[in-house]
Amino acid sequence: MNTPQDLHYAKSDEWVRIEGDIATIGISDYAQDALNDIVYVELPSVGDSFKKGDSFGSVESVKAASDLYTSVSGTVTEVNTELEDSPELINSDPYGKGWIVKLKLDGAPDLSDLMDADAYIAYCENR
Repeated sequence: MNTPQDLHYAKSDEWVRIEGDIATIGISDYAQDALNDIVYVELPSVGDSFKKGDSFGSVESVKAASDLYTSVSGTVTEVNTELEDSPELINSDPYGKGWIVKLKLDGAPDLSDLMDADAYIAYCENR
């Protein structure tokens, strides 16, 4: 399981990368593997605002559909429109080309309920 050390992970299997006041969010390698072949991604619109814990879209695979949740509060500045035509990018590169959304943070993010890579790996192994 690929689990980059520089990210924070939620129990709902999203990852977040904080760079300045921008948070990039996607789903983990564990999640994309569990979902199998992703065939559709519902994306929010630029300008949409979300509070921590809100659902901001969904991913659908040949096996299931799953809501996506934000682990930080902010306003959408960019969505990965490549996923509209190539949702399988999440399967092939979940931490790179398969990112889903970027948010401008509403102040300093509270990451206290998120896991580092080692904690997330342990969490996934015990499911």
